[in-house]
Formats: sequence, C-alpha cells, structure tokens
Amino acid sequence: MPRLYGFDDASRRRLRDDEVNPLRQMVSRALQGQSNADVAVWANSEGHRGTLGGEWKDASVGRLFRNPAIAGLRYDDDGELVDAGHPGVIEPEEFVALLEREASRKTADAAPPYDYLLADSASTCGKCTWSLQGARTNAGTPGYRCRPKDKEGRGGCGEVRMDAELLENHVGENVVAELLKPGIRKQILKAQDAVRAQAEELKSTIADLEGRRSEAATLYGQRQISSDAFVTADREITANLKDARSRLRYAEQMADFSLGDAKDLVRWWNTAPSASKRAITRLLLQSIEVFPASARGVRTVEPGRVVLHWRKLPGLSGDL
Repeated sequence: MPRLYGFDDASRRRLRDDEVNPLRQMVSRALQGQSNADVAVWANSEGHRGTLGGEWKDASVGRLFRNPAIAGLRYDDDGELVDAGHPGVIEPEEFVALLEREASRKTADAAPPYDYLLADSASTCGKCTWSLQGARTNAGTPGYRCRPKDKEGRGGCGEVRMDAELLENHVGENVVAELLKPGIRKQILKAQDAVRAQAEELKSTIADLEGRRSEAATLYGQRQISSDAFVTADREITANLKDARSRLRYAEQMADFSLGDAKDLVRWWNTAPSASKRAITRLLLQSIEVFPASARGVRTVEPGRVVLHWRKLPGLSGDL
C-alpha cells in the first residue's frame, strides 16, 4: 500500500517536509475556487508528483482531498470525524471546508433527475418479459434497460437497452395518433368510469390485506402461529399489498387526468404534465415490448423493435 501524499511513512507518524507545503498550496487553491483539474495542472507545472511518481489528475487530487488523514483525522464507527492520533498537513477546519466544497461540486455537476414516462412496468423486455427500468448511460443520457440478474437471481436478461427520448417519442407519436381517431374521447370517458370502479375495488382489497396482516401479527403475538408461518404469511401479504397499491396509483392517475378541450393534440402532448401523459399512455396501452436493436448504437426505432399492445376500450376488462 503506497504512503499517503504529505506523509513520510505508511503509519503516518511523520510528515514529509518536501510535500507539506505543496499539499497546503493545493488545498488553498481548491478552497479559493479552483477545480481539482486546475489544481492538478498547477501541481504538475511546479514539478510536484504523486507518491508513485505519476502526474496529478483530477481524480487523484479528489481522492487526496477526501482523505481525512491529511488533517490528522479519521472516521469513527458512526461516521463522525475524530482525532486520528497522528499529525495532519492541514487544519481540521480546512478539511471540513474541502468536504463542503466537494458536496457543492457534486450537486452542481449532478444531472437533474429524469422523469421516466415508461418505467414501473409500463414497458417490458421483449426477450425475457422483465420490466424495463430507467437508467442513465455512462455518458449520462437517460435510457431504459433490462437489468441483468443480481446475486439473488432477481432481474432479467440484460440484453435490451434503448434511449429514453427515442422510445418515449415513438410511443408519444402513436398515442397522439390514437387520440386523433373519431370517437376516441367518448371511449376514454367510458374507460375512465370503468377505471374508477376498479380503483374502488382495489381500495377494498388493500384494506382487506392490511386487516389480514394485522390479524397475522396478533396471532403470532399470542403464539397461536409459528414464526415461520407468520413470516410466510407476512411476505405474501406484503407482496400483494405492493402490487395492489401500485395498481391503485396508476388507476387513480388514469381516472383523474383530463384532455380538456385541446384541439392541437401534438401541442397538448408536448406540454402536458408527465402524470397526464403517463396516465393516458397507461389507459390506452396494455403493455409496451422493447426488443434488442440489430446492432449497437442504432438511433432509430427499427421495424418490430417496439411492439405496442393496445387496450380494448371502453371495457378495460383486463388487469391494470
């Protein structure tokens, strides 16, 4: 393990004289507003090198600034900064200022959250039927992906990815085209009535499940059922509750949104709140299947890659 810059030994008992002043100047420059990359350029131009002889980079400067040992500190078991029992190159107050700077930098650099239109089971992998999830690419671009299986075996095939804007625009164009069909508004109103009825049924189901979970807890507390039986029952009820609450959330969205008197549906779609677009999409589409592209980097919706399954209005006899 290489020694930490500024220290003469791995145990950090002695400071290294020829590195103390450069490190202090690096910290000062950072606290005066210079970026880590700027600090690295300055250090390299002055002939300062890391402990292994390499040039400083943005990442290596950042790692050094995040190490509390440079201030003679360490993190205890509760994550609090405490005295590490060895000398520091900079003052503890300076290290705290570096942490605040880092937090501000991450907040400023972080990409704003993306409101995924087709997540939460609205779209599925065409190869394995696993629900697609919103996930940014390495470049930070929003996209949808089929997550591969984790260590517990949860997940899908991991073979489907698609740019979020590409998929959402394709779905939006088809939804708007559907809305332009004669009589579709009357069908939507009838379908919303059916959804409201389903929402009331779901509320009753949720109340019943919550009651069953309470009863199971009471029986377990009175030692009338075993721990294994309680855990099994609670796991099943919790899973059913999660599913019912999710379906209720979408049913309420479908029932409450309104197209109003919009004549220009394209303009309405482009300016409508995400909740409204999500609701109309759920109302019109039973499911959306996404298949792999023919090659990496394809930026078009190839024929057959996105399959839309439309609901049969105005019954909505199928599950939400």
